[in-house]
Amino acid sequence: MPPTPDRYLVISSDCHAGLPNAEYREWLDPGHRETFDAYLVERTRTVELAQRGMLNTAFAEEWEAENAEGLRGGWDAARRDKELDADGVVGEVIFPDADAVTAGASAPFGAGLASAGDTDPALLMAGARAHNRWLAELCATSPERRAGVAIVPIFDVDAAVAEITRARESGLRGGILIPSMWQPYPPYHDHRYEPVWAACAELGMPVHVHSGSADKAAYGPHVGMYTTEVRWWSSRPLWFLIWAGTFDRHPGLRFVVTECGAFWAPDLLWTMDTVYDREHGSRKLGDQLTAHLARRPSEVFDAQCAIGASNTRRRELARRYEIGIGNIMWGNDFPHPEGTWPHTREWLRGAFHDIPIDETRVMLGGNTAAMYGFDVDALATLAGRVGPTPADLGQTGDDLDKWRDLEAAGRPWLTGTEAVPLPVGP
Repeated sequence: MPPTPDRYLVISSDCHAGLPNAEYREWLDPGHRETFDAYLVERTRTVELAQRGMLNTAFAEEWEAENAEGLRGGWDAARRDKELDADGVVGEVIFPDADAVTAGASAPFGAGLASAGDTDPALLMAGARAHNRWLAELCATSPERRAGVAIVPIFDVDAAVAEITRARESGLRGGILIPSMWQPYPPYHDHRYEPVWAACAELGMPVHVHSGSADKAAYGPHVGMYTTEVRWWSSRPLWFLIWAGTFDRHPGLRFVVTECGAFWAPDLLWTMDTVYDREHGSRKLGDQLTAHLARRPSEVFDAQCAIGASNTRRRELARRYEIGIGNIMWGNDFPHPEGTWPHTREWLRGAFHDIPIDETRVMLGGNTAAMYGFDVDALATLAGRVGPTPADLGQTGDDLDKWRDLEAAGRPWLTGTEAVPLPVGP
């Protein structure tokens, strides 16, 4: 049966889950548990020092007090479903690290969102396996509703391929999360990673990068520097793989940049396309420029890439034709405070009130369902009960047609048509 036509089938491309830190111990291989005990002690001290003066403690206390029950949904399946239902969300793609305030529910040994190549790869993989084992059990409580993303640090390629295979067999169908930063290992265009891309293509496991890692050692106390460039570090692997021809070699590979916004995509695609097409600024460059790329970068992006656009903003929706409507996957970022939970319905109304209904359906759930293989028929009954309606989003006026000129212009560097952007809010 198809999704209920008068309600949206909403699937969040960006949710988070994780155990309270100490509870990961039983999910670790026994040989790593003693090391984990020492890690917890040191980690607590390090986090406290790092947050001194950096954390808004008043906000953290208020957030915890107001949402204590809902935050248990970070690891409690029944509570999780209750929170998703209230948000109108019927399906979710699940990343690690449930606690984005005090880091109290994070994967062992720093294997979660902020993982990087400067940690012992054996410990990273041990922490990743522990989280993946637990996540598979969480997803098994409602497999049609949850697509779990396995953490897979890929610096030890053989171990990574083995974990990708094991994770998929355990039921984690959401793909893999790789570290955004690879230093001191070779960058991701290096041939050594080919078995990883091949395994993910063969098993239908999208590869993800997610905001979190950045060059934190360079920032000192200036957290604004981190907020300004963390998306750059997190999305950087995308253009490494595009220009290296990775997607041409692996046509079944899918790649997703999550929780980095979507505002940067049009200018990135414009820049890469015009270089590829050898406009004036790149005519001087030799054959090596395009030697590894058989298609225009935007064509590669449209065919094999997507953006997990958490808390999609008005300015991004105003540029959706340049980004590509088929590339935008909305997310509520549950249970992180920078997301839309627990007020998703209000956020959706504020963002989508004048967006055409057919486009809204695609961005709120259709793209995510296609990327991760959600069974929309299996979710239809739940969507019919909890999903928001176009009226709930305020999509009842005559302003839904105001976007026609922008739609016709599409990507102006390809169509040759410029349209005056519409004024939008934040």
